[in-house]
Amino acid sequence: MAKKSQSQVLKPKKRSRFALVRDIYDELRKVVWPTRRETIRLTLMVIAVCVVVGIILGVLDYAFSELVVKVFLGGN
Repeated sequence: MAKKSQSQVLKPKKRSRFALVRDIYDELRKVVWPTRRETIRLTLMVIAVCVVVGIILGVLDYAFSELVVKVFLGGN
């Protein structure tokens, strides 16, 4: 396989300074935004999942800390 010289390497086309802003604007126009009701429902679901996971991790943390105290530190 032959090596490519630097002149053969493809270089990106030079674009205007505002091309990125225009591309972002075009992409945002294609987005299907959720309704207010969907946003509230999904936000509440995220909060509920965070609370449940927090409780589970809190219980596991407490259980493991008690286990360490009783097994390794000879606690009462």
